[in-house]
Amino acid sequence: MLFDVKEVMTRWAGFVVARKWWVVGLTVVLGILAGIWGSGVFNSMSQGGFIDPGSQSAEVARITEQALGPQTPDIIALYTPRDGESIEDIGPRVTATLDEFEANVSPYSVASYWSGPPQTSASLRSVDGQIAAAAIILGPNAGVTMGNFSDLLPQLEVDGVDVQFAGNSVVGVAFTQHLQKDLIKAEAIALPITLVLLFFIFGGLIAAAVPVFVGAMSVVSALAILRLLTEFTDISSFAVNVASLLGLGLAIDYGLFIVGRFREELRSGHEAGEATKRTVLTAGRTIAFSGMLLICAFAGMLVFPQGVIKSLGYGAMAAVASAAVLSLTLVPALLAILGTRINSLAWHKGAADRAENRARRFWTAVVTRVMKRPAVIAVVIVGGLLVMASPLLKTSFGEVTYTALPENDPARVATDILVHDFPTTGNGAIMIVRGATDTPPNLADGTAIATEAGTVPGIGRASVLGAQGDLIAISAVYAQGAEREEQSNAVRDLRAIAAPEGTEILVGGGQAAVDDSNAAIRAWLPVMIAIMVISTLVLLFLAFGSVVLPVKAVAMAGLSLAATFGALTWIFQLGHGAGLFGVTPSPLEPTFVVLILAVVFGLSTDYEVFLMSRMVEARAEGKSTEDAVTFGASRTGRIVTAAALILIVVTGAFTISGLSVMTFLGVGMIIALVLDATVVRMLLVPSLVKLMGEANWWAPAWMKRVHEKVGIGH
Repeated sequence: MLFDVKEVMTRWAGFVVARKWWVVGLTVVLGILAGIWGSGVFNSMSQGGFIDPGSQSAEVARITEQALGPQTPDIIALYTPRDGESIEDIGPRVTATLDEFEANVSPYSVASYWSGPPQTSASLRSVDGQIAAAAIILGPNAGVTMGNFSDLLPQLEVDGVDVQFAGNSVVGVAFTQHLQKDLIKAEAIALPITLVLLFFIFGGLIAAAVPVFVGAMSVVSALAILRLLTEFTDISSFAVNVASLLGLGLAIDYGLFIVGRFREELRSGHEAGEATKRTVLTAGRTIAFSGMLLICAFAGMLVFPQGVIKSLGYGAMAAVASAAVLSLTLVPALLAILGTRINSLAWHKGAADRAENRARRFWTAVVTRVMKRPAVIAVVIVGGLLVMASPLLKTSFGEVTYTALPENDPARVATDILVHDFPTTGNGAIMIVRGATDTPPNLADGTAIATEAGTVPGIGRASVLGAQGDLIAISAVYAQGAEREEQSNAVRDLRAIAAPEGTEILVGGGQAAVDDSNAAIRAWLPVMIAIMVISTLVLLFLAFGSVVLPVKAVAMAGLSLAATFGALTWIFQLGHGAGLFGVTPSPLEPTFVVLILAVVFGLSTDYEVFLMSRMVEARAEGKSTEDAVTFGASRTGRIVTAAALILIVVTGAFTISGLSVMTFLGVGMIIALVLDATVVRMLLVPSLVKLMGEANWWAPAWMKRVHEKVGIGH
């Protein structure tokens, strides 16, 4: 038997009102403790997680490391002589520095131009002979963490020599440092602007301060949850900024919604305690459904094998949970304490009421005009959104690389030099030939495979790296200047090489890992979408007691998504206006495509819940479909557009990041919010509800009985 949500929420509202000071005090203390503890999350972040651990390339990486040891340098130091010296002249000083570093740090290996076999030395010298490099693999014995990594680099500097640092760990730390700075900068920008906007939206400082305060509390709570999760699993550094962005934005949106409903109840003549209870019972239930919808949307990200996508999902769910819980605890307690003082420190007496009345008149007029020509409005908007979506046909997936860093970042500058001036550093594929039966492959087989691999288009040279047990490792270096597509084709052709009888060939390496990861995303994306759609349909069926409204909500979310990704492809991949955002046109990074898909789908259905909840309430009171649409739009139009504006401000603060992937995320959310909160939600939805008439409210009898227990509007 289903429990009665109305009864549960009524009891909860009574509890919060009766113990309002305890709730506020306990929440604030826990928030302070969470902020102190959660601030250490940056030292526990992971830079990896972009590969599919079950892929062929991941298996090659594991085999290679077990058989030959770590192969990827954490640090590549580039040494450029000054004052007319040559790389030979600085050799003794650099070698002495590297020896001292090795003695102090105990890395797994240190190789340089001045040491090692001839082939290695040649690969660590620039084409023009003006720069020499040292490649350092730290390994587990070095005891290096995110917190002390930056202390290593000064130990590699040499007097009288210009030194630049590249390498996987150097780039990873650069990402984390930028994300940390961006987080502080974005919140420093977003919070005061949001406070000012809310001041004018609500007409008073106290009403504006409540959502902002709860937003800040939500961020620290989300960071504490992520810090806790790092004890059990790897969490990507990108998850912190996503949790902050969503935690701040959603908490303020929820606060805006619940404070607006509380003031409406006060205007209806209810005293503070009763107004709080009625607010929790109505707006509170809407927020609870909204939170569940968003969590279900982000839970779909957990099906992907890549750790970075899972951790982004964890970060998003932490943000939603924090925002929803605080909106149902701290916000009602504060409202019960403030009562009519919520309207204090107003910029003009009665300004809030006049603004609300103007907004209601405006949205009533808009919706009335829409419902006079619903078919025309629907056709025009749907057609326009489909045109926006058309660039989707050209969308392709890429990867997050060092080029996502700002152009002037030292790690990016150094890596650019490494890529362009050191073309023989071994950028290529790794082939593993291993016995598929009890008979190991012989070296002659490995040599023959290497010879054939060397003839593959896009491969410059191939040679046997070594043999151990039943394994033979082959290095297939890409031809100089081979682009990403040529490298992908080369990986495909290498995998097509016939293995000798009794053996199998596995192909890995950087481009193979990217291709395998993108393939995994394509394979699991339909599963994620199915989880989002099914869970959303079920929850909206329960919320609205209708079959038609949830299907319409999902269809509208899909339309918003298509238009948003069409615009993103047009800008970030096809390059129309990419210069305005300081990014280089390139294929879309699939990890953030998945994230935006979940965010936009969740927010789209979120605003649908805000709007439709008031329509369902009006319908439950006996209003006609047309009157219910007018009532719902007039009561929520201002809130929905204001909520979207607040999220645009928060998101916009993140677009100033020098990281192209954060700019991609920010621009994607801004486009989606502008489309969804205005064109789709306030124009297209009313026109469709009008066109469908009484069919909007149809549901079988059993669903109506379930709705009476758990839904909105009864």
